[in-house]
Amino acid sequence: MADPAVRIPDAKVALSTASVYPESTATAFEIAARLGYDGVEVMVWTDPVSQDIEALRRLSDYHRIPVLAVHAPCLLITQRVWSTDPWTKLQRARTAAEKLGAATVVVHPPFRWQRQYARDFVDGIWRMANETDVRFAVENMYPWRYRDREMLAYAPDWDVTKDDYRHFTIDLSHASTARTDTLGMLDRMGDRLGHVHLADGRGSAKDEHLVPGRGDQPCAEVLERLALNGFDGHVVVEVNTRRAMSGAEREADLAEALAFTRLHLASATPGADGSSTATSALRAPRR
Repeated sequence: MADPAVRIPDAKVALSTASVYPESTATAFEIAARLGYDGVEVMVWTDPVSQDIEALRRLSDYHRIPVLAVHAPCLLITQRVWSTDPWTKLQRARTAAEKLGAATVVVHPPFRWQRQYARDFVDGIWRMANETDVRFAVENMYPWRYRDREMLAYAPDWDVTKDDYRHFTIDLSHASTARTDTLGMLDRMGDRLGHVHLADGRGSAKDEHLVPGRGDQPCAEVLERLALNGFDGHVVVEVNTRRAMSGAEREADLAEALAFTRLHLASATPGADGSSTATSALRAPRR
């Protein structure tokens, strides 16, 4: 009997600009184009280029690599980027996404000490989502741990599936740090899953963001499930390459992550028992 045909989903594979840190946003565009990624997700942070829509547009045009998503400045180190007001940050992220042609704004749930923002967050995200075609995809986080102590740093909850959002981002490294059932979280997100941050982890208290395949997260199973379900959002490689000893080593890690992602998104048709068969044929880069 002939082998089942390979089925390639519409999901594009992007590189997070955070994946090249401590290199620059501009370097991320260059690497993404050279390695054959479909686009980039811009992490808005302290790099001035990441905050400048016109500079990002020029990079996108020069490298012929689209901006597929904008990650709002939600980190501790970006408390003063694009204003100290969290709603202003989201409005500016939406504007950036609209002007750059990006489909998604990634946002974290508030920190617990942002009390008013946290109280209004779920309703406010719905209001903003109703004002644009850009998806506001709220990302799962994790408890903070120190030795045997645990602090719940996010509100309404680090597990975003406990609240009502139109779209979710699932981050596999965050799921690992939270020590939660990643596939169970994927099931709870269901058809509201709009965006994926692909990285691996080993359950450490630190958010590891390992190259997929180097930890114990079900990275391959998640990708194959997305393929079988016809996922048409974006899969973003968001890995930590800070320990790379050279630019060549960093690029090798990012090439490995891209190959892993394309391999497991290239899923064969399901068998009689509903399982999938991954093919070793890698898809040519979509440019």
